[in-house]
Amino acid sequence: MTATPHPEVRALLERSNRLGSDPRTTNYAGGNTSAKALGTDPVTGADTELLWVKGSGGDLGTLTEGGLAVLRLDRLRALTAGYPGVEREDEMVAAFDYCLHGRGGAAPSIDTAMHGLVDAAHVDHLHPDSGIALACAADGEELTKECFGDTVVWVPWRRPGFQLGLDIAAAKEANPQAVGCVLGGHGITAWGATSAQCEANSLHIIRTAEDFLRTRGKAEPFGPLLAGFGPLTEAERRARAAALAPVLRALASTDRPQVGHFTDSGVVLDFLSRAEHPRLAALGTSCPDHFLRTKVRPLLLDLPPTAPLDEAIARLRALHQDYRAAYAAYYDRHAGPGSPAMRGADPAVVLVPGVGMFTYGKDKQTARVAGEFYVNAINVMRGAEAVSAYRPIDEAEKFRIEYWELEEAKLRRMPAPRPLATRIALVTGAGSGIGRAIAHRLAAEGACVVVADRDTAGAEAVAGELGGPDTAVAVTVDVTDEEQIRAAFDAALLAFGGVDLVVNNAGISISKPLLETAAADWDRQHAIMARGSFLVSREAARVMTAQGLGGDIVYIASKNAVFAGPNNIAYSAAKADQAHQVRLLAAELGGDGIRVNGVNPDGVVRGSGIFAGGWGAQRAAVYGVAEDKLGEFYAQRTLLKREVLPEHVANAVFALTGGDLTHTTGLHIPVDAGVAAAFLR
Repeated sequence: MTATPHPEVRALLERSNRLGSDPRTTNYAGGNTSAKALGTDPVTGADTELLWVKGSGGDLGTLTEGGLAVLRLDRLRALTAGYPGVEREDEMVAAFDYCLHGRGGAAPSIDTAMHGLVDAAHVDHLHPDSGIALACAADGEELTKECFGDTVVWVPWRRPGFQLGLDIAAAKEANPQAVGCVLGGHGITAWGATSAQCEANSLHIIRTAEDFLRTRGKAEPFGPLLAGFGPLTEAERRARAAALAPVLRALASTDRPQVGHFTDSGVVLDFLSRAEHPRLAALGTSCPDHFLRTKVRPLLLDLPPTAPLDEAIARLRALHQDYRAAYAAYYDRHAGPGSPAMRGADPAVVLVPGVGMFTYGKDKQTARVAGEFYVNAINVMRGAEAVSAYRPIDEAEKFRIEYWELEEAKLRRMPAPRPLATRIALVTGAGSGIGRAIAHRLAAEGACVVVADRDTAGAEAVAGELGGPDTAVAVTVDVTDEEQIRAAFDAALLAFGGVDLVVNNAGISISKPLLETAAADWDRQHAIMARGSFLVSREAARVMTAQGLGGDIVYIASKNAVFAGPNNIAYSAAKADQAHQVRLLAAELGGDGIRVNGVNPDGVVRGSGIFAGGWGAQRAAVYGVAEDKLGEFYAQRTLLKREVLPEHVANAVFALTGGDLTHTTGLHIPVDAGVAAAFLR
């Protein structure tokens, strides 16, 4: 039975979830909250003062008790006696482990000192856009006093750590009337005697700053509209973004593969249409939470959206080379003998005026959050420019944060990526049966999955099963329709930035003797499987060659591609066509690093959309068995006497694409439990 949380912990969690669920209050995974109260020492049974504080990582909006670090307050405060000074303050993070209460809960974060040393029962540290706008204004200290009087004090920029905790504690002690502070270049901290009072003080600071920026600020802080840089229409933006996406993903993946995210929100488009956007973008982001995700500055295309596509692509390639050189120079300027190695010189944010913003990360969530953080940065710039001038912390301080050994240690603790991490898969016929099983397996191995099916409801259901838009999206596509195929790939490009792995699985089955097979049967069977696979593979090759990252195309063919079964002319001939497409495309696309392989299943009855759609009844009639015994019948005619399930086909797809068969192309893997007549020769 789970123990009932301490009343103050329950209040802390409720407050944290409310604050974290409002984007005006703090960004995703940003900020931390805490509570102090008496708890029971498990050894002596005596009361002891404890600190519950959000641990390293996690998000306030979804914080649970397991995400809190629990420390003994007497031991934490005793650390001040042995504090070696700001030059060695990083050593204090390891010392927090010696202050843990019992098992301690989550790992303490760098901000633990801020909460433990401040003399208040409840403390909130948040990153609201309005607060950071004041924190990053050229005259932020004066503006803070003008906005709040003496109820909120200014604490000059200090890198997060033990010394910042001491600074805030001293500011509170020297200003007993204050309810919080603005941290230069960083965010805000508020406190209170109760959880409700602390939350009220946090919201007071945020809303008062919002009102101040709105009423005191000038109307157009980003300057007038820049001629020719206004937004394209929505349809034009999406088409242009899809055309640029594979090229941009290739650039962003120069050092290591990345997943992409695209947004054409009004905030982004307005910023990029204004005269001051080149100056402000060059200044980069400021709040440490922001630039750890966005890098110190974005890559900005300096052409209007009406420039010819080829010209825009050529310019982006040139700007990318300049960006890499500038980033390497930034690293060389500030790196010391003990600095971590440069992690990569590619941009995390690419801004394209009139079109939108592309952001990149190790997975979809990271890429999406980078975009959200840059929107936060735009809001901060707007607020700071409205009342003053945007002045982020200097480059050297940004480097100290980005290449902080404590951040590096956090990265080293991250689990190893799954085999298909950063890979983007599109699976046709994925709304049921074999396709659904393939989609599930690829997602489980770390891929982002585009669930493509003619059945919209089925595709959406599978995408939901896989976890939603950070893992999978559904697209409606009839593989006989070139426009729908192109639209499906465009949707993949806009959702995840590219496509690396395509599975041709969509199909139907018509089981009739030759003399009963109409030309319409033949045409429909071949239109979906032979022609459909060709059209999908052609579009896949177009995207993959534009990316220049290689890729995989897998055909779900059939044992029938090589085995002559009865009453099956249309289906088997279409499967034979698919099988030869594997060989032809493997030969043609190998020079681009695109591997093309196939899987030859047989007798996949359970869970199969094809068999449930009438094929099972037809084949059962051919073999003279009951339809519900068809799977057993197929199993008994195999060498292994085992029934083949959709999951077994999915396993073969993963075997071909999971990284162990990097030098294999043009192969067909039988998944038929052993049908000797279908052995490949």
